[in-house]
Amino acid sequence: MPPLRRQQRSLKTTTMKGKCTMSSLEERLKGVRMEDMKQFLEENKDEILKEEHAFSDYMRTVIKEKGLSQQDIFLYADIPERYGYKLISQEKHTRQRDIILRICYAANFTLEETQRALQLYQMPELIPEFARDAMIMAAINSRPGDIIELNMMLKNNGFIPLRSSGTLE
Repeated sequence: MPPLRRQQRSLKTTTMKGKCTMSSLEERLKGVRMEDMKQFLEENKDEILKEEHAFSDYMRTVIKEKGLSQQDIFLYADIPERYGYKLISQEKHTRQRDIILRICYAANFTLEETQRALQLYQMPELIPEFARDAMIMAAINSRPGDIIELNMMLKNNGFIPLRSSGTLE
């Protein structure tokens, strides 16, 4: 399978060993017949995201659950505050996956939460077969420090650091 297809796994979560597992919502959906879809959607409305604001809703929910402020996250991510708010509200869009990774890392997202954020932003997920991605995944799991330390680790291992919002936009 070409790498691009592998990067766009839909609605599946990745375990630590790289195997896909189904979300609980997907598990429940397996047994639903078309004539029961209206009831299924009603019963699971709290878990079903509205597509046009899925990323924004997801980010705000996870950030709130972690008890963090968006302002602090943008500071830790080294992203201009105004730009960060516009990204999360989906008023602006970036083509740089690194910006979303910076936000997720600064917000202490788990690997699963980071993968989901990338998915909802319609960005390629982190793939362990790519060395840089594997290093970022390991950093997300072990939290060796802040963004600056993560970038130093990437650079010291011959990889491009996570780009900032002012680079190659």
